[in-house]
Amino acid sequence: MTCPASPFRLALGGLIAMAVAMGIGRFVYTPILPGMMEEIGLSASDAGVIASANFLGYLLGALVAAGAWAGGHERRIMLAGLAASAALAALMGLTTDLTAFVIIRFFAGIASAFAMIFASTVVFSHLAVAGRADLQAVHFSGVGWGIAISSLTIGALVFVGAAWPAGWLWSGVLSLIGFMAVLPLIDRGPAMAGIGLREAPLPKDRALMKMILAYGMFGFGYIVTATFLIAIVREGEGGRLLEACVWLATGLAGIPSVHFWNVFVKRWSLTAAYAAACCVEAFGVLISVGFGGVAGPLLGGVLLGGTFIAITAIGLQAGRLLAPQAPRRTFALMTASFGVGQILGPIVAGIAADRTGSFFVPSLGAAAVLLLSAAIAWSANSRARSG
Repeated sequence: MTCPASPFRLALGGLIAMAVAMGIGRFVYTPILPGMMEEIGLSASDAGVIASANFLGYLLGALVAAGAWAGGHERRIMLAGLAASAALAALMGLTTDLTAFVIIRFFAGIASAFAMIFASTVVFSHLAVAGRADLQAVHFSGVGWGIAISSLTIGALVFVGAAWPAGWLWSGVLSLIGFMAVLPLIDRGPAMAGIGLREAPLPKDRALMKMILAYGMFGFGYIVTATFLIAIVREGEGGRLLEACVWLATGLAGIPSVHFWNVFVKRWSLTAAYAAACCVEAFGVLISVGFGGVAGPLLGGVLLGGTFIAITAIGLQAGRLLAPQAPRRTFALMTASFGVGQILGPIVAGIAADRTGSFFVPSLGAAAVLLLSAAIAWSANSRARSG
């Protein structure tokens, strides 16, 4: 007979899985990117295409994972996603070809989506059974931990004069270590596996459509800074040490962010907290390009890390509240909207940066989109505000 699952052990496993799949698998590209642009001549447009390929893979992976085909195999698929994420990160350091970068990052996006979604499925099911939903914040904090650990690694490699491929190779090593740690921590599939009631159709609800639109706009707005923040620091000639510090600050701010913003969800509402966090993030985007020296990029990184993980979680909560009878379909549609925003953001920003010679104009546009997302979410509906 299987012994009862330890909620904290599973949450810790979820933290490490999220660190590998998201903090490293998706976002280590940001601190490595300036070296790639400098040493092999990638343009901002090239960098945007590579980033968007990753987000396209993530979108497709998330939509495929939302189906019922994986029932009973969640843990195995999660582990496969983590292993693939490690291998694909290392592969990025073994080529200089733009087409290869695009293909590798596309499949890395699929791997990240599978690892994130199925790890969350397993961990959250056991936390629900144990009545420990509070530990979801531990699980989500893995994104911030992954960003922080990878930033220290990339900073150390830069300090010793290593070229950009070393960043990818060491990211693969870190991801493999994380994979090995997850194996004994998440040692089972989801609780109550096999229960699969047919969902009702999505309601024709104006509030839900607003929330889906707002979520897509958030995806566009946040990803510009999340992709190009360290390139912005290098553009301002802030130095390699500042680059490492800015990305480390982003990760550290992300660790407690879900818990922090949940306080405002309880005091205000889901949509109020979502709108406030989008406004704070928009200010951070403007600060990152509007102030020179150390303060602007550093504060921009803190405000980015302190909001984007929480907004992602709060937006999904609001969607589920508006369509509680169809949570899987809601998740799929919101993920699709978010994914489209993420795909378009780096492409548009990269083209604008190439044409204007800096990331100032694309960052202004990203801030404006974040503010519009906040306004649309705020207007969604009193039902979403009652979260």
